[in-house]
Amino acid sequence: MGGVRKLAAPFVVPGPCGVAIRDRLKHLTSQDEKVLRAVGEHQGRLASRDLKARCADGLEHSAQTWATRKRDLTPLSSSRIAGAITKATHDQWALARRCQAAHVQTLEAGINMLRHRLSLPIGEKGTKRAAGGYRSKSEWFCKSRRLAALEARHAAVVAEWQAGRVRVVRGGKRLLNTRHHLAEAGLTEEQWRERWEAGRWFIAADGESGKRFGNETIRVTPDGEVSIRLPAPLAHLANAGHGRYVLASRISFAHRGVEWADRIGANRAVAYRIHLNVDRGRWYLTAFWQRPAIPTMTLSAARARGMIGVDTNADHFAAYRLDRHGNPVGDPRRFGFDLSGTAGHRDAQLRHALTRLIHWAVQAGVAAIGIEDLDFTAEKTREKHGRRKRFRQLISGIPTGKLKARLVSMAAEHDLSIVAVDPAYTSRWGAQHWQKPLVTPRRTMSRHDAAGIAIGRRALGHPVRRRTAPPPHDRSDRAGHRTAQAGPGTRGREGTRPPATERPPGGPSPNGTRTREPSASHTARDAPSTQQWVQDSLTHTG
Repeated sequence: MGGVRKLAAPFVVPGPCGVAIRDRLKHLTSQDEKVLRAVGEHQGRLASRDLKARCADGLEHSAQTWATRKRDLTPLSSSRIAGAITKATHDQWALARRCQAAHVQTLEAGINMLRHRLSLPIGEKGTKRAAGGYRSKSEWFCKSRRLAALEARHAAVVAEWQAGRVRVVRGGKRLLNTRHHLAEAGLTEEQWRERWEAGRWFIAADGESGKRFGNETIRVTPDGEVSIRLPAPLAHLANAGHGRYVLASRISFAHRGVEWADRIGANRAVAYRIHLNVDRGRWYLTAFWQRPAIPTMTLSAARARGMIGVDTNADHFAAYRLDRHGNPVGDPRRFGFDLSGTAGHRDAQLRHALTRLIHWAVQAGVAAIGIEDLDFTAEKTREKHGRRKRFRQLISGIPTGKLKARLVSMAAEHDLSIVAVDPAYTSRWGAQHWQKPLVTPRRTMSRHDAAGIAIGRRALGHPVRRRTAPPPHDRSDRAGHRTAQAGPGTRGREGTRPPATERPPGGPSPNGTRTREPSASHTARDAPSTQQWVQDSLTHTG
């Protein structure tokens, strides 16, 4: 056990602090669509211009430069629209900056791994903890060239980071690159152009507490009427007073509609965004607002009613229910999903699997779900796993980021907490201690099911190692560990089990009676003992 790394303590994941709901804008007239397209195109140009100015500022950005950019945008739109555009620009620049830092870390991990493997003799075997040398001189030479390429790329990215220069595309880098591969994407140039223009539109407004219905720019009334405050150059398109345009569509949020109505009734801030789904030809309105952070349940309260341990895999969740003592209850459950196809299909598959998992947790009566705190940022590089392409594809396909966000927000709606645990050794130790003992003629156990038990026990604060059967030969632990296991902090817990009668060897019985008749000769010792093994209480820590 000397080589086992120190495990991080389990913790309760904080709950969500934001809400987003969406509804379709139905029955729009041709004039409505014309106005929406004009507003999106005009404000999209302003957003592109502002993003260019922000990127040019780089690290020299300050409150003064922000105010200057907002002041330049106000005559072309309005003060509120200019504030929404500059805020979106800052968020986009900050996201690009974080991605740039993550890219630097990925390059550094690859460079360190290449240097390590290149320093080893050719053909040296690796271990479970570290990769070995390369197989041939040819492979060693190719990897040395790759090391030089990564070092050059790393130097360029670090120089950009230090200069505050980021690479960002309004509309998305993936859609931009699709322009060069229209045949593979199955698109014509006109279809791509329509998607590109719609992706760069900007029809959004931040909420304002104290204003009518929580938003002055995009206003939605309790009866579902949607109106937009038009920018100054498009004020001639207004069909209502004060430069507003009222859409013919009416909305009604089916999900969280009551909560949304309460907010706008109290004139609390609600942000809105209108966008066009080009594939379906439909317009949508999304409402956002913040709410006070949900108080995080204490770890002891989350463990009080047991736990459901979930092992995350590339195509399913393997879950097992455990009571508060760490004992498996019932049979394992699997919740499958298919992450192939479009992004919308993958998101729906993940959402449906999590819905079934959460409903089962509610029916089981537990208060929390234990899950691994997964992060494969440094684990899916080709430098670390070499030819194991399928394994790299496997771990790359696990949606760790989206899974965390989805699970936390969906579980909070059912008063469930999420307990994150260290993922180290869960599959290995789970298979070692739990896979074989739980197999029955009517139950099959996979390595993933056993890992779910290991995750649940770790979330409950118990060691993964299972409690074995009582010693079959005599009162010592010569044949195995005791069934009643002491706590992890108890001294001497790995020692021999004390006698069931709690008396010293050779001493009198506590009740004054003998538990065995005296033997008449040495040969009587071979006779079967009449003393029965007594199971101590689970609370015994001796």
